[in-house]
Amino acid sequence: MNDGPFSLLNALSTVKGKDKPPIHLWHPEQVKEIDMEIRANGDWYHEGTIIRRQRLVHLFASVLRKEGERYYLVTPVEKCQIKVEDVPFQIVLMSVVGTDEDQVLSFTTNMAEEFCADADHPLRFVSLDDTPAPYVHVRDGLDGKLNRNVYYQLAELLTESICAEERWLGVWSSGVFFPVIRASEVG
Repeated sequence: MNDGPFSLLNALSTVKGKDKPPIHLWHPEQVKEIDMEIRANGDWYHEGTIIRRQRLVHLFASVLRKEGERYYLVTPVEKCQIKVEDVPFQIVLMSVVGTDEDQVLSFTTNMAEEFCADADHPLRFVSLDDTPAPYVHVRDGLDGKLNRNVYYQLAELLTESICAEERWLGVWSSGVFFPVIRASEVG
């Protein structure tokens, strides 16, 4: 029996260079844990060593799936549980088209995946040390965290709106208002 990333790499060779593989259709019986981790800054590690080959990291990211609170790299033959320190993706770019309620925010992840914030890709803000930390749903239960420069860009777009009968500061995208902080909390 092959162990570790080499059996995973062998299975991944069948999807390399193609569009996103249909991992939602793959339900392998063989499940194991491998010593792979995605750190909070978006770096991928194997056995404590950073993976520097970006094409390999992109390939791994294309077969990443979340089930409950666990993350797996999935092939038709096996799924390998990995650790994720925070979320698997970093949001590294944002572009804005339009203004106010007609505004559309487009994001790009560190894996070059592009999408717009909308009802299917909501922004959420988690309070960390009294500071809202911004996250957005990327795909298939997988989230990304906005890196600092994107967060600052987003902060410049804050506008006031009523949400749940309260005044909030937040941002619009694709006709959806994403609240960040209650207006009453801003001094």
